[in-house]
Amino acid sequence: MNPETVTSWAERYRSAWEKADSEAVAALFTEDGIYRDDIYEEPHRGRGGVIAYWDGVTSAQTEVSVNMGKPYVDGNGAVVEFWTTMKVAGNPVTLAGALLLEFDDDGLCRSLHEYWNFTEGTHEVPVGWGR
Repeated sequence: MNPETVTSWAERYRSAWEKADSEAVAALFTEDGIYRDDIYEEPHRGRGGVIAYWDGVTSAQTEVSVNMGKPYVDGNGAVVEFWTTMKVAGNPVTLAGALLLEFDDDGLCRSLHEYWNFTEGTHEVPVGWGR
C-alpha cells in the first residue's frame, strides 16, 4: 500500500467523522471488514456493523474537529494517529489515539483496531504530534 492511498483514506475517514456520516465511513471498508473500537469487546463486522457502531457513537458528538497524522505504512498495513476535539453530550472533550489498519489491494480497509485516550476539556495538538 502506498502512503498516498493511506493518506487519502485517512482524509475521507476524518471528513466522515466530522460529518457523522456512517455511510461514508462504511464505504472505506471491505464488505466483510472488521472494526474494533475496544480491544475488550467483540469487533463490529461488515459494513452494516460499522454503520451501526458509528450511528451510535457519533449521535452524542457535536462540533467535531479531527486531525489525522502522517501514516506509517508497511506492506498492506498502516498506523495513523488521530487527535479529535468535540463536545459529547455538550461537554468539551479531547480524544487522541491511533488506528491500526490492514488494507486490501483496492485500498479498502479489511481490519481496523483503534486505541485511544479520552480526557475532559479541549486540548491543542502538541508540537511534533502526528509526524
